[in-house]
Amino acid sequence: MKTRWIALFPFLLVPCCLALANQAPAPATAVTSTENSEVQQFQKIEDTWSNAINQRDQYSLELVLSPLFVDVSARGDITTRNQQLARVISGDDKTMSIEQRVITVRLLGDIAVASGTYEFHHRVDTAQVDEKGVFTHVFERVRGNWMCINSQRTLVKEDQTAKGKQSKKRNDAPSPFHLPFFGKNEK
Repeated sequence: MKTRWIALFPFLLVPCCLALANQAPAPATAVTSTENSEVQQFQKIEDTWSNAINQRDQYSLELVLSPLFVDVSARGDITTRNQQLARVISGDDKTMSIEQRVITVRLLGDIAVASGTYEFHHRVDTAQVDEKGVFTHVFERVRGNWMCINSQRTLVKEDQTAKGKQSKKRNDAPSPFHLPFFGKNEK
């Protein structure tokens, strides 16, 4: 009797394996939001982050930044969470302040990508620098809280010829931040 089951086992196992192999993996659900709850939720996190830097609050910054955090500044400097905390603790630059505004949030399960604009005031050597640009922050949900694992900032260059003049190109976007849609032919 055992030999019959052993002989039939491959014939029973093969259809089951084929059925499982033909199933496509479930795609990650991506939700892009520019409105309401997600943006407001991540704006609160960004406000906590900004306030922690502006008030030199190490503990609040630790609650926002993951131990795996990596930051790529607009100048190309790469820092870790510990380096960010050390900069806040040392307080060498008393003029450093930042303001961040979330524009969009993309939710991918326990990962979220927040994009927006920022203004960063700080000192480089002896000169005061005011940066305006866009950011992308990648968050991971850890024990019910969102923690930033990656930050990328990009400067937005001001058009020197358009200063004081109205630009010929009109921007009807609801905000200064624009996400391009690929595959669309625009002239």
